[in-house]
Amino acid sequence: MSTPGTRADVVIRTYGPGQVLPLVDTIADLWADAHPEIVDTPGAASDGLSVPALRRQITHHLRNHAEGFTLVAAYAHGSMVGFGYAFPCTPEYWFGSELLPQIPERARTGRLMGLCELAVTPAWQGQGIGTRLHTALLTAIDPQWSSLLVRPDNTGGRALYERLGYRYAGPYRNEPGGLVYDLLLLRVDGS
Repeated sequence: MSTPGTRADVVIRTYGPGQVLPLVDTIADLWADAHPEIVDTPGAASDGLSVPALRRQITHHLRNHAEGFTLVAAYAHGSMVGFGYAFPCTPEYWFGSELLPQIPERARTGRLMGLCELAVTPAWQGQGIGTRLHTALLTAIDPQWSSLLVRPDNTGGRALYERLGYRYAGPYRNEPGGLVYDLLLLRVDGS
């Protein structure tokens, strides 16, 4: 575990799709460290909230959304302390047929970024790293809108996303009978 330092000690690096696979194990370990409340929950694996599920998700997204796929990672003292990844996507793909009609027209026709993961190891949380990772993704992908899913009980993540300007857009299920997530939507400045 790295010892927290100053914000200046943290370097953000951006990776394209061809550079991500060698980082998956490190990303998965960091994700597990950042989400002990999920990893240690009985039934989390069956809900797709596990390290193996994250690895499958990243591999699937790399394969099916390679164009524009972007991973950003925060490093402190040579170790990864946070990461996020996103890709440009269609509103039909991201929102699904059930929720799409409830999304504002501007968000259905503008450039959309699907933010899939954003995690910072607990020792480095609260130091602006999540915000810096988010900004790096927006800069790299240049969307007019960004959207993400958050578990309703993820109060820390939800607080960050609300500070970044995300607003609730509706309930979302990845699959029938699956967990219900809150779908959040952000209109990016300048759009």
